Amino acid sequence: MAKITYIENSGKSHVVEVDNGLTVMEGAVQNNIPGIDADCGGGMACATCHVYVKEEWFNRINKKTEGEDDMLDQAYEPKKNSRLSCQIQVTDEIDGLEVHLPEKQT
Repeated sequence: MAKITYIENSGKSHVVEVDNGLTVMEGAVQNNIPGIDADCGGGMACATCHVYVKEEWFNRINKKTEGEDDMLDQAYEPKKNSRLSCQIQVTDEIDGLEVHLPEKQT
């Protein structure tokens, strides 16, 4: 289990415990975190679970695939540190992860 902090664009933060094996998106949906729409339910068919991850976490979370990179092109204001939260697997190694939410989801 890992504690994940979801930080809304307004600065309001939500700290929740998410079971290992789930995704960061599933943790948000199960805990009613505003700003993660997850329209496709984690099928990587939309970009409505887009988050920003600080680079210092990149070596702890699973790598971004080419398919995810393609889908992020459809996200609202994608940046170098953009990820789809449905593609970030929760493990003990990411305990303490903070993800920042964009102003809106597309």
